Amino acid sequence: MEEKKKPEVDNDKVKRSLTLIGLNYVAGLVLAVFTYGQVNIQDDLKDRAVDEEDTEYEYEEQEEPEEETPPPPPPEVVVPIEIPEEIEEVENEEAPPVAQVTPPKPPPVKPTIQKVEEKVEDFPDEDAEFPGGAAAMMKWINDNIVYPETSIEMNEQGRVFLQFVVEKDGSITNVKVDRGVSVDLDREAKRVIRKMPKWKPGETKGRAVRARCRLPINFQLN
Repeated sequence: MEEKKKPEVDNDKVKRSLTLIGLNYVAGLVLAVFTYGQVNIQDDLKDRAVDEEDTEYEYEEQEEPEEETPPPPPPEVVVPIEIPEEIEEVENEEAPPVAQVTPPKPPPVKPTIQKVEEKVEDFPDEDAEFPGGAAAMMKWINDNIVYPETSIEMNEQGRVFLQFVVEKDGSITNVKVDRGVSVDLDREAKRVIRKMPKWKPGETKGRAVRARCRLPINFQLN
C-alpha cells in the first residue's frame, strides 16, 4: 500500500523553497549594490587620476622654457698683410733733417720820454705882453673880431672873460672861458685869442717862464 503524503510536509518544502528564493534575491541585491559602489569608486579614482595627469601636463606645459645658450662665436680669421717692398724701403730710409727756424728778435723798445710840463706862473716878475703893448692888442682884436650873425639877430652882447697860457716861445695855448655870454660869442672870443701872433713871454729871475694871462673881450652892438 502506498503511503499518503501529509499536507504539512508539503507545506514545509514550499516554505523552504520560497525562503531560499528570497535569500537568493536579497543576496543578489546586496551583491549588485556592492558591485555598483565599487564600480563608482573605481570610476571616481580613474577620473581623479586622469584629472591629476591633465593638471600635471598643463603645469609642465606652463613651465618656462630653459634659456638656450647662444652658439659660440665663429673663430676669428687673421689674414696676414704683406707689406710691399717699396714701403719697407721708405720706412728704412732716414728721415730728412728738420730745418730749425729761429724767430727774429723783436726790435728794441725805445724808451718813451715823458715831457714834464713846467709850472705855469700866475704872477711872474715881468708879465707876458702882446707885441706893441695893450693899445696894439686892442686894435688887433677889433680888426680881427667877427660878430656872429646869430648873436646879432638874438641881440646877444656882453663881455667874455678868457684865460690862456703864454709859452716860453710866445705861443698861446690852453685857451679857456672863465665867464661867457653865449655859445656863439664864447666861440668867437676863443678863436680870436688862438689867432693872435706870438707874445713876448713872461720872465722870472731873468729867464722865460710859462705865464698865465687873463683877458676880457667886449661884444657890443652899436
